Amino acid sequence: MAATEWQSLVKLVVCVSRDVLQRHAKDGLWSSTSEVAYYATNFRMAARPAAIAVRHHWHVENTLHYIRDVTFQEDQSRIRHNPGVFARLRSFAYNVLRRNKISTFSQDRYAAALAGFDALTEWCFS
Repeated sequence: MAATEWQSLVKLVVCVSRDVLQRHAKDGLWSSTSEVAYYATNFRMAARPAAIAVRHHWHVENTLHYIRDVTFQEDQSRIRHNPGVFARLRSFAYNVLRRNKISTFSQDRYAAALAGFDALTEWCFS
């Protein structure tokens, strides 16, 4: 980031080395890889708070974004005009399902779609 317009904003670069396990669906075997990720911050912090911030980032990625990508198939969406509106609708649907203590999002999303509008009026939305 040196010699770019970002240089004055970046106060710290955090380097994270991690081992990643991936399970292959075809044969059920696991493979291990190592990767290095860099995070830029606009303020200085110690290593422990930086590690906590990175873990919180991945917690959001592994909960909300995983549900939106897998269950709501957001990555396969062909919507090109105002995709942000539909992303917010998916997040709203996720929050409604979570608020109603749904455990299996894909099955309960399907059941809610089959139940119709009358069943949805019984759910908690706030």
